Amino acid sequence: MTRAPVVLWFRRDLRLGDHAALLAAAEHGDRVLALYVLDDALIRPAGSPRVAFLLGCLRALDEQLGGRLMVVEGEPATEVVKAARAIGASAVHVSADTAPYGRRRDAEVAKALAEHGIEWVETGSPYAVKPGRVTKPDGDPYRVFTPFRRAWGRHGWRRPADTGPSLVDWLEPRGSVSLPEVPAPEGMTLPEPGEEAALRVWDAFLGDGVETYHEDRDRPDLPGTTRLSPYLRWGCVHPRTLLADLDGDTRPGAEALRGELCWREFHADVLFHRPETARRNYDRRFDAMPCDTGKAAQVAFEQWCEGRTGYPIVDAGMRQLLAEGWMHNRVRMVVASFLVKDLHLPWRWGARHFMRHLVDGDLASNQLNWQWVAGCGTDAAPYFRIFNPLTQGEKFDPSGDYVRAYVPELREVSGKAVHKLRERPEDYPEPMVDHAAERQVALERYGAVTGR
Repeated sequence: MTRAPVVLWFRRDLRLGDHAALLAAAEHGDRVLALYVLDDALIRPAGSPRVAFLLGCLRALDEQLGGRLMVVEGEPATEVVKAARAIGASAVHVSADTAPYGRRRDAEVAKALAEHGIEWVETGSPYAVKPGRVTKPDGDPYRVFTPFRRAWGRHGWRRPADTGPSLVDWLEPRGSVSLPEVPAPEGMTLPEPGEEAALRVWDAFLGDGVETYHEDRDRPDLPGTTRLSPYLRWGCVHPRTLLADLDGDTRPGAEALRGELCWREFHADVLFHRPETARRNYDRRFDAMPCDTGKAAQVAFEQWCEGRTGYPIVDAGMRQLLAEGWMHNRVRMVVASFLVKDLHLPWRWGARHFMRHLVDGDLASNQLNWQWVAGCGTDAAPYFRIFNPLTQGEKFDPSGDYVRAYVPELREVSGKAVHKLRERPEDYPEPMVDHAAERQVALERYGAVTGR
């Protein structure tokens, strides 16, 4: 007896390898319709770099499927049901989405499908451990990273799923729309999209990068990071694949990389339990924290966005973001600290700017990392952590090569002197603020909130 076909609705899992939902779909039905929904609720707030990369990943997935990816546009609760009914599907399979919007959307889609007798099946998630599964012995969620990491490691994760394009018979799409053309900003070169590109990047890093990752990952002047964040954002590679390849590797670099993957899972877990933290302070005491607003604050924010602060490491980071749709993680912390603790501006302003320009913009990681730097997040005692942009530049860009790569006005300044300029080129601005003075202002404001 021929089994009814099923739908595999792709979202943040744009790959065919190590795909748990694909494996479940294959067990449910031999014939599978590959579906993607262009959802305006997600497309509209995303900046053009992220949308352009997403569309590239969809084209790469379609090519892997031999042109059999069905793309539709509209409300998911309408379009998924329509696609499923058109093929007489018995079920719709997905990787679970645990973000605030995704949970609401999926509840609506599952309800609409149930009205037509179509099963909703969630298998796996974009994380090695699905958010919500790692808890304290009493069932409460973890609020601090270090104990979460220990529990996360003890919990463990499944081995990669053995899946690929030939696992099922992919149905020909009916009524698929053409993917829109959304170019990246002029002059910006995005990473090569898709699963195959992600695996090439990972294989290259395994060969050369793991050995020194723990030492080089904080150095923006060196190619010391994996550069996998855009691929993880869209699920072109699953973190379980990476962790499996690191299994048994006890080198410091491998342990540091496992830790960075765990940070991503921790923030997803925090957002799962506290969905309001996408917009509001995790520590509600900081609702009383005074921030600068008004016309002068807006002008200062625009200078920060443009990389015209007069602090070389900050300006290099902000210009890298505009040039590449990406910024080195250490520099992300430095520029974020400068915005909230030197300029005294709301962290939400910076988080919104990042999400508009980052190719790897991820709600949980972005919002909660911003809160970590701003002092209102999950860290137990963050109020006194104020990054000095001068010493950070000297420590992590000791040769000055990173600054010179992105701030052409300073290319004639040699060595680490680029960080503490004795003389400034005429076309490079003076510092917007005095860091030492603004540090004291920040400490006073934090002290008023924390009572310390």
